[in-house]
Amino acid sequence: MWGAIEHLGRDDRTRGYLRDAWSPADLELRQWFRQEAAGRGLDLREDRNGNLWAWWGDPSERPGVVTGSHLDSVRQGGAFDGPLGVVSAFAALDVLRARGFEPGRPLGIACFTDEEGARFGVPCMGSRLLTGVLDPDRARGLTDDEGDSLAEVLRGAGRDPGELGRDPETLGHVGVFLELHVEQGQDLVHRDAPVGVASAIWPHGRWRFDFRGQANHAGTTRLEDRDDPMLPFARTVLRAREAAERGGVVATFGKFRVSPNNANAVPGLVSAWLDARGGEEAAVRALVAELVEFSGAEVSAESWTPVVDFDVVLRERIAAAVGGAPILATGAGHDAGILASAGVPSAMVFVRNPTGISHSPDEYAETADCHAGVTALATALEDLCGS
Repeated sequence: MWGAIEHLGRDDRTRGYLRDAWSPADLELRQWFRQEAAGRGLDLREDRNGNLWAWWGDPSERPGVVTGSHLDSVRQGGAFDGPLGVVSAFAALDVLRARGFEPGRPLGIACFTDEEGARFGVPCMGSRLLTGVLDPDRARGLTDDEGDSLAEVLRGAGRDPGELGRDPETLGHVGVFLELHVEQGQDLVHRDAPVGVASAIWPHGRWRFDFRGQANHAGTTRLEDRDDPMLPFARTVLRAREAAERGGVVATFGKFRVSPNNANAVPGLVSAWLDARGGEEAAVRALVAELVEFSGAEVSAESWTPVVDFDVVLRERIAAAVGGAPILATGAGHDAGILASAGVPSAMVFVRNPTGISHSPDEYAETADCHAGVTALATALEDLCGS
């Protein structure tokens, strides 16, 4: 399975991946998911928000146990973030069938749409729409870097954007959700453990800062006559780092756009996106408030996810089932966190990442650890589906 998808959306120059939601690469990956489901005789369903569900058993009779992740990527991202959870889900099902296991409740494999938010700016869009966290009118109006709205992109992919929105029927089929993911850090390296179980996800969000100035000629405009928005932007980048260090949180301006973006012109507008996260919501909010006041920019919140504490009984049950795996928190957002916040008992299994690098072509996991993750996932699913 891994070999069948590792080339899709890969930039041969950087070895990173370009798998924006609803891009040709993403559509190919969705077709691969359909083929894997069909090859196992699973009942494939697509919900009103484009999330894919492959069922072993009928969840309309009894809510099932679901595992899976996503197949889209950040731009120039790594191979494991998302796809490892989907491939491992199919592999774990194969392990269970090889054991002769017959689930006592339906078992589903999910592929969530646009988890990364790389194209339209809102992460976990598929699960946010599913649970009603994201307003469908707002979602339809989101635009990508080319100015194309999500509504236009969906129409181009043969889908009706009018269907977007909370889907209680699909959500009601999910009794438990368990997501496997490569660890995005080195906690498991320090613990000398191939797999771990998540305890919580830090509160985190994204904000857009628009710094406005006056576009002008770079050679003929005196320095004292310039209104250059790059200067307050640069000062705000530095202030974000200082404020993060003081507040014990993390903050990054990882994306910005300059207009008109000419080498011989003073910019007229700089739009920049802040990602801020931390163990305490108040500390994250305080950092953002400081930057809003300091920057003088127009600021709009694009997404916010409060702290997610995974179901204690469920996470401890899974940790025990897989041999006493360590329990650890994470600063990365996931669809499991969105479902947990919507009241679905959810948990996560992490696979060791030897470098701790993620959202980069250098993201990695050893084959033996990936196999350990599949074994742990199969064991946890057997425990959950047997009851």
